Amino acid sequence: MAAIYSGIHLKLKSPHTQWEDKLKLARFAWISTQCLLPNKEQVLLDWCTHALTGRYNQKVEFSDDVLEGLWCYLDDLLHSKKLHSLLKQGKTVSLRLNMAQLLLDRLQECARVGSKSPVCVSTILSVCQGLLSSPALSSVFTTKYELIVDLLAKLCSLACCELQQPLLTEPLVTASVTCGDEVMTESHQIDLDHSQIDPITENPPGEPELDANKPPAKPKENVRSANLFDVLLQVLSCYLSVQRQQANPNRVSTMVTNQLIQPLVLLRHLLTSGEFAAAHTHLRLRQQLSRDVRIKIDSILQLALFPSEHLTAYKDELLPSKEESGKRGPGGAKGPLKPVSAILSKLSAPGYCEPALHYTVKSNTMSLLFKFFVESYGKGRGESEETHRMLCFYFLARLVPTLDMHLDENSPAKADQPVPVTPGQKSPPSSPGPPESWSLALLAVESLLNQTLSADIYNVAADRIRHAEVQLKFYGALGQMLFNHAQPSIPAWYRCLKALLSLNHLIIEPDLDQLLSSAWVDSECMEARVQRARQLLVCSLLQTYTKLRQLPRFFSELLTVICQPASDNLRPPLLSEGASASLRTCLLDTPSSQGLEICSLVLESIRTHILPDMVQEEREAEKMEIDGEVDDNGAKKDQSRKDASQKLFSLSQLLHVVLFSLKTLDNASPLPIVRQSQALIVEMQQVVKELLNLLSTEEKAVKTSSVQSTPRKRKNNLDQKESEQMSEYNMGVLWEQKTLDATLLLRYTLVEVDTLFDIHCSKYTALTAAASETEDRAPVLTQIESLLSSEIVPSHLQPSCNPLSRLLLKLLTLQQMKKVLLDTPLLSEPNTAALLNSAAQFILAKSELELSLDGEQVWDGQIASVTSSSYPAAHWYLITSNLPLIAPYLTGEDVGCVADMLVGSLLSRQTNGGKGCPPGSLSVSLVSSQLVQSPVLAELPSLFSATVCSLSDRIVSVLKAAHIPKVCPTLLKIQEKGTGACKRLPLSTLVNKETIVEDILASSKAGEVSVLLTDTQSKELVDLLQILTKLNPDGMNSEDISSVFLLLFFMLTSTSSQKAVEPPESGDEALFLVKLLRILTCFLEGRNFQSVLKLTHGGTLLQASVSSLLWRSNNGAFGVTSSSDWLDLIKEAQGFIRALVQLIIIRNSSVRLNLDQFASYLTTEEMSNMNIVAPSSTAVSGKPGASILSVHLLLASLTSFSQAMTSNLGKSKQMDQTLTRMLTRTTASLGPAVESILKPQTLSESPIQPASVLGQAFVVEVVTVMLHCELSSLSVEDENKQKQMRHMALYQGCCQQILKEISCAHRPLDFLVSSLHFLSTFYKAVEKTRGEREEKEGEEKKEGKELDELYMQILQNVHKLLTASWLSASDVCELEPAVQELLRHLLEKSTTGRFNLLLLLIREGLDTGKLRAGNYREVLSAVIIIKLLSCCQLPEPCSKALWLIAPQIISAMVFLVKSSTQDVSLTVPFTVPTVTSMTSLLRQGEGLLTNPHHVLLILGALQSVPLDHLTPPVYHSVFLTIHEALFAIIQRHPQVMLNAAPSFLNVFYRLVASIMQEGRQRGDSDTDGDVYLQCSRLIERMYSHIAATAESFTTLSAFMVAQYVTELQKVTLRPDVKLHLTEGIYRILDLCMEQDIKFLTAGLQMGVREVFNELYGSYTHYHKAQRQGEEKYTV
Repeated sequence: MAAIYSGIHLKLKSPHTQWEDKLKLARFAWISTQCLLPNKEQVLLDWCTHALTGRYNQKVEFSDDVLEGLWCYLDDLLHSKKLHSLLKQGKTVSLRLNMAQLLLDRLQECARVGSKSPVCVSTILSVCQGLLSSPALSSVFTTKYELIVDLLAKLCSLACCELQQPLLTEPLVTASVTCGDEVMTESHQIDLDHSQIDPITENPPGEPELDANKPPAKPKENVRSANLFDVLLQVLSCYLSVQRQQANPNRVSTMVTNQLIQPLVLLRHLLTSGEFAAAHTHLRLRQQLSRDVRIKIDSILQLALFPSEHLTAYKDELLPSKEESGKRGPGGAKGPLKPVSAILSKLSAPGYCEPALHYTVKSNTMSLLFKFFVESYGKGRGESEETHRMLCFYFLARLVPTLDMHLDENSPAKADQPVPVTPGQKSPPSSPGPPESWSLALLAVESLLNQTLSADIYNVAADRIRHAEVQLKFYGALGQMLFNHAQPSIPAWYRCLKALLSLNHLIIEPDLDQLLSSAWVDSECMEARVQRARQLLVCSLLQTYTKLRQLPRFFSELLTVICQPASDNLRPPLLSEGASASLRTCLLDTPSSQGLEICSLVLESIRTHILPDMVQEEREAEKMEIDGEVDDNGAKKDQSRKDASQKLFSLSQLLHVVLFSLKTLDNASPLPIVRQSQALIVEMQQVVKELLNLLSTEEKAVKTSSVQSTPRKRKNNLDQKESEQMSEYNMGVLWEQKTLDATLLLRYTLVEVDTLFDIHCSKYTALTAAASETEDRAPVLTQIESLLSSEIVPSHLQPSCNPLSRLLLKLLTLQQMKKVLLDTPLLSEPNTAALLNSAAQFILAKSELELSLDGEQVWDGQIASVTSSSYPAAHWYLITSNLPLIAPYLTGEDVGCVADMLVGSLLSRQTNGGKGCPPGSLSVSLVSSQLVQSPVLAELPSLFSATVCSLSDRIVSVLKAAHIPKVCPTLLKIQEKGTGACKRLPLSTLVNKETIVEDILASSKAGEVSVLLTDTQSKELVDLLQILTKLNPDGMNSEDISSVFLLLFFMLTSTSSQKAVEPPESGDEALFLVKLLRILTCFLEGRNFQSVLKLTHGGTLLQASVSSLLWRSNNGAFGVTSSSDWLDLIKEAQGFIRALVQLIIIRNSSVRLNLDQFASYLTTEEMSNMNIVAPSSTAVSGKPGASILSVHLLLASLTSFSQAMTSNLGKSKQMDQTLTRMLTRTTASLGPAVESILKPQTLSESPIQPASVLGQAFVVEVVTVMLHCELSSLSVEDENKQKQMRHMALYQGCCQQILKEISCAHRPLDFLVSSLHFLSTFYKAVEKTRGEREEKEGEEKKEGKELDELYMQILQNVHKLLTASWLSASDVCELEPAVQELLRHLLEKSTTGRFNLLLLLIREGLDTGKLRAGNYREVLSAVIIIKLLSCCQLPEPCSKALWLIAPQIISAMVFLVKSSTQDVSLTVPFTVPTVTSMTSLLRQGEGLLTNPHHVLLILGALQSVPLDHLTPPVYHSVFLTIHEALFAIIQRHPQVMLNAAPSFLNVFYRLVASIMQEGRQRGDSDTDGDVYLQCSRLIERMYSHIAATAESFTTLSAFMVAQYVTELQKVTLRPDVKLHLTEGIYRILDLCMEQDIKFLTAGLQMGVREVFNELYGSYTHYHKAQRQGEEKYTV
């Protein structure tokens, strides 16, 4: 056989053998072990490659099927495990070198659009992958650098072709690509590290096939794309390793520039752009694979184009000759002649991508190249640093013109280094690019400028001194170009200007007026993104000129722009909400003199530019009317006056914001400032007078023109004249209305500021004070009368008085009211009260308030932005914020209107959920919600009572509209008296409270309802109850609280859902009752609730509430209620019972009568039978009787009743006797009920066990209450009586069952908590009864042994429970209070022997071997017990024993912490709880841990806790734990800090450094900012505590500051985080002496020193001055 197989080689070479047979023989030879061929692998590879080469060289002919078979055969050979194992063994197997060219030709053929290759592309790609998988095989490409370059270029082209297939096959996409790309580029981040947009993973429906021209015989052609990018990534990695091995960087740079840069940047754009995400999905391109390819491309470009060896070449090309003269080597540069020109010419050359993509690819690549250039050449040392920065600048200057952003001839890009034009390329145009490219160009420029800013390339001083301001000229030319071709509709345009401003304000200062006009005053685009960008630019301008202390100069330019003729008829609002907030902040940091100067400039602009134009136009209009001339100039005059009024309003708004943001005058204000303010107010008053005179003159002119225009109507063209006159009249009304708004705004500002100055500054003379000296009557009263009569408003404007004028008139009236209320003698005048009443009603405007039905109109809070839609919110805010002033002067009807508005808006807010109100804005419903939640409402008795009355009225309306199945006296009387009433009457007037009480008693006894509610009515009542819950019951008077409580209690006992009578379908009934019981419980805590108990007994209320709930339950009202809703109802019912019983006991009036009534009801024979009846059987059989829910409810009532009485034992002997008697009855009733529930039932009796239905936790809770009641009763009974537990057998059985079940398997958390509470109470009871029996019977040994066994059983089960794997960390935290209570009871009277058992248990748990073995939960159980034990009050012998071994415990826990930190997965479940336990020992061990060594051990353990690479929640937990440990040390062990301060600061420095790293600014959206903000607050807190213990840290304060600024220099912190850290380090700077500051200034490095100087400057300017000011008033 071997001889036969040995002839295969000859058959393969024989020309007579068919190629199909040859292929079969070759496959057989490869897989057969019996085929003997010398060097078989190499022979078969050579045969296959020779056959393929011959076929493509046309030397051999065979079919396409054979051709494809040969490629598949070669692919199988290259991927076979046999070949790779031979290669690993060192056997030499190689391929022919011409194989590389063969593959390159095939790839080029595949990349050609429309080509039909006989071989599947995926096979060719798989062959490439097989070649590159082994170094020996990949040598066909790697031995020759040009071949691997060609391979990479071909594969990149193929990948680009695949990604662009939708673009190439769909002309619609091609046509719209520019616009879409602008949108895409606009949306992604400019920061190149975060600019990649992840591909969409969802396959879009109807995606066309990628290659429409492929032959149908090629199956699954899309499969080739699945491995295309895997092969590409492999080739990129292979090429990158080859590139790094090249000895000649010039060769690499040339090859990459000539052959690779174009396909690489195109491919990178296609992978990054969101427009091609659909292609990513179609090609099954994974997100991680795409990211890896992009990273490899970036590495290739950066290493090839910008190596360190080319630095000289870039200097030669970019830097001017004068800068590098004498610095170059004698031989000149050895690099490429002009690398920048070569790169840019390649990128600008057309043809390597679709024309629609060319500019997009080029613009994105500019930012990428600049990023690589800065990273490669931007850093230098010493003198070369400045040269490197200038080199980066000149590279930037070469990139900008490539974007078609052509600057003037003075810029460096034009004067020094023009961009060359390659042959065949058109010369760059002389004008900027087409408008379609502006968005992309501006985005690219923004990215370049931001990188320039972050790399600190522009040094203003160095540029001015040594470089003739070349950078300033370039940036100035760029800014000039941006102004000459302004694009105010593109957000990036504003961001470019903001970046230029951040570089140097002098760049834009020559064109500041143009900037203010284009980017602020006259900017018309209202798109949200544009508005955000504009606002950021405006805020940056204000902040910059505030820091420069040139805000008056800035406002001078702004006022000039505002007063210029408007480019459009309607300018946008001058101050947005953000701009106003920024202006207020800036004015607080501005000297008062500059703020007053700004105000004077505004007034001067009004008097100089606005008023003269308006007065002159008015005179010309009057002259035309007198002469009877009518021409076309009238409309122009009105339009001009309208423009002037718009400017006047803008200036008034600006003045209002500035004046309201200035620091007010006080007695400490310098006299020149006071005089300047006085002069400003006088000047402002004069301007207001002139404007009022102008309005009055216009009013007379209107009346005159209306009289004179009457005869003209008889002309032939009557209609035309009338229409012209009407339009002119409307135009005049418009400008007059705007003028009136501005005048009123100025007047309101004047009055408000004048009053404020007068109140706070005694050196200031108010205008009213000066006027009162010349008038007999108080001018304030005169002003109020004029405002109420609207004399200030022209009569012809009254009907169209716009909302802003109405609001300003109300504000002026309110201000005058305040003046009257401050003037005590004025209040005594006879007419003052009536005038104040009229003023209050004018402010309220009841007619306007009644029209404001919609509660969701939004107002941004700015007075100048009030419109007809936002006026209701502004008006309502004005009323509610001044209610204490105006409420005393409103009539009852007015107060009722306010209450109705309040309730109505709250109802509307609950209906729509309060949505639709942007942050920082106000709506009617939001203002109402804030008013209800504030304490102000409760301080206004009339309004509070009216609100309660309004709610009661709405509740009664719902009840009246409901179905009434039986006669109800309460509702009958309400209907009789309420039907004919013309106004709303209080509930106490409509019906007697005694009648309501009688109905309540009748309903509760008969078990019948009087009112049936629909679902809609129930929801209405729930909404009303929700509002009632927000009201403070202490604010209700006796009449209101009794009426409302009885009405709500009537709803509890006498109303029901219609579905509760019929078969139930939903659980709305329970939800309604939960709300009702919650508000009733809240009312019990009211200060005036005693009035209710005067009408009926508390016991009656208790009985009625429980009986109504039981009746509903027995009738199946809660049959379909969910378990959570039912448990909520049980909890609310228990809360109501406890609160009312507590009130009865505290009130101490007829306590026995009330409690006995309720106890008798709960313990009647009927109720006892209900408890003992098997609930499940009756529920299943459907027979009348108790349901399981009724049993649950009754048991819950008994337990809550018992708990309330137990909590009041021990207050007085008489009360104890009463309560003990009641407890005996309830316990006697509970015992049989619990035994009946716990009794196991056979399947015939019940398929469901009652205990399982009620829940184990509830049953255990009931037994615990029983036990606690008996225990409490024993403690207060007489000594002569027999003290014994009546149900001890039941308690012991429960204890044994709990000990069996508590830790054996997964149990609900509520059951575990209830069980631990029971064990605590049971152990206490056993201990108490054992002690009594010991005294009487002498069974000390036996009982002591039983108690020891119980003690040990409980400890072991608790320890086992805490080690349970099914308990999460949060579950353990919830169990800790119950475990701590249990330990307290166990150790309260513990002997030393029992306590030693616990210590032995702890010692066994603190075993490092268990931690290493992975059983950390057993160790954690001991750690938790230590923490809880340290917080317990122990007997003195136990306490001494604990703190005697505490040092050994601390040492063991320190070792555990250090061991656990080696495993990061144990950080949260083990390390954090262990450190918390050590912290607890530190807190409780104050004065007991005397050896400082143990504290130092804990500090060493804290040093090892990891803080890096943690998720935000884990980081916060670890950070808080370490901080609390440090806080315990510094607070409880100050004596240790004298020696442990360095170790303490080392740990604290870790926290500071970590929060600086985590709290740095990030480009992506920060969703976990609150975590780091909280940590920064903790750092500030710790700094303050360190400063408070100055004696321990005085010598180390300078080192703390040095550490802080060293870390601060490395990162850019978020502003909110930096604020808290800065405030903290200020406290340490307070400790630094003068020599410490000198030491820091001299000893810090250059960059760190600059950071320190900035920090110390802000400390001196802000914190130190404030502290010294505070010390001045400190005794």
